[in-house]
Amino acid sequence: MDLNLHLVRYLVAVVDEGHFGRAAARLYVSAPALSKQVRTLERKLGVDLLDRSAHPVVPTEAGRRFLAEARTALAAADRAVAAVEAHRRDLAGVLRLGFMTAATGTHTRRIIDRVQREVPAASVQLVQLPWPDQADAVRSGTVDASLVRPPVVDTEGLRLEVVRHEPRVVALPAGHRLAARAEVVLADLDGEPHVTDDETDERWVRWWACDPRPSGVPVRYGPVVHTMDELLEVVASGEAIAITGSSVVDSHRHPEVVFLPVTDVEPCPISLCTRLDDPSVLVAALRRAVRALRADAARPDPTPGNPRVGVSW
Repeated sequence: MDLNLHLVRYLVAVVDEGHFGRAAARLYVSAPALSKQVRTLERKLGVDLLDRSAHPVVPTEAGRRFLAEARTALAAADRAVAAVEAHRRDLAGVLRLGFMTAATGTHTRRIIDRVQREVPAASVQLVQLPWPDQADAVRSGTVDASLVRPPVVDTEGLRLEVVRHEPRVVALPAGHRLAARAEVVLADLDGEPHVTDDETDERWVRWWACDPRPSGVPVRYGPVVHTMDELLEVVASGEAIAITGSSVVDSHRHPEVVFLPVTDVEPCPISLCTRLDDPSVLVAALRRAVRALRADAARPDPTPGNPRVGVSW
C-alpha cells in the first residue's frame, strides 16, 4: 500500500497529545474528522494503532512499531520539502537566520553586513527560535542557519562553527544577599533554586545551571520558565536565580534584577549551525563571514599598548 503521510501526521498528533480533542485543535480539524482519518489509516494497515480506552490515548504495540518508522519517514519527507524551499530561497537571494533570545547584537549585525557585501542582493531574514528548536529548525529546513548555544544534543547532519565566546553571568534579585558583589563563584550559589524549563531537553537545563556543581552540592530547581521575560520576572520575585549568557545584560533589563559575572565557569560558545551538506551560496557566504570575523577578533590591535588577542567581539 502507498503510505499517506497526511494520515500519519494525524496519528502522530493524537499520540503526542494523548487526546483526540487536543490533537484536533492543534490540526485545526474537528475531533470526529480526526478520528475518522485515523480509522482510515488503521483499516489500510489492518491493525489497531491506538488504545482508545486508555487515558491519555496511547499506541498499541503495533502502533509503537509503526510510529518508530513512520516518524522517520515524516522527518525525511519534511527535509525533502525543506530542501526545495531552501533552493527557492537561494535563487531568490533570501537567507533565513535563526536566533535565540539575546543571541543577536553587534556580532550578528557584522556577520550579516559581510554576507551582504559579498552578495549585495542577499536578503537576510532573522527568525527567533524557541530554546528547544535552535538546531532542529536548521535540520528541518525551517531556517538555513542559526546561532546556537550549548548544549546541542543532536548534531547529526549539522555543522557547528564557533562564532564567539561570552562569559556567563548569574541573574539575582536586586535585594539578594550577593547583589552588592562585583562577581561570584559557583560555590556562592550553592543551595539557591535555579529556574528550569519543562519544554526542552534536561541536559540543556543542567548545562546552564552548572549541574553537577564542583562542590558536589545538588542543584535545586525552582519555577518553570519558557522565555527570557518569564525568567527575569521569576528572578525579580526572589523565587529563583538563573545562570545565563552575558549578552542578556545588554538585550534584557529589569529594574529589580542584577547580573554578576560567574568567574569559575567556562564561557558559553555561540556557534553558527548549518546543514552539513548544504550547497547554498548564501550559506557558504555566511560561513566565510563567521570565519573572517573570528580571525579579525583574534588579530592584534595595531594601536600601541592595546592588544586584541583573544577578544570576544
